[in-house]
Amino acid sequence: MSAPASGSKPQTGAIAVVADATDPARRPDVLFRVRRDEDHQVSAWWLIGAFVGVSAVTVFLLSFVPGGA
Repeated sequence: MSAPASGSKPQTGAIAVVADATDPARRPDVLFRVRRDEDHQVSAWWLIGAFVGVSAVTVFLLSFVPGGA
């Protein structure tokens, strides 16, 4: 394999995908990208729900640990 020309950078697959993308939101290397407004903010209820869900799963799984009160 020959060395790259002076001043040039080797091209990787990711660089080629980005360079060939006509619409960056539909690049093939991004699975769940959703285009939203720039000032979009996630609702606090999603974070509260995630906390409650993770807490419930944790308590449920800890109920299988022997020696608990």
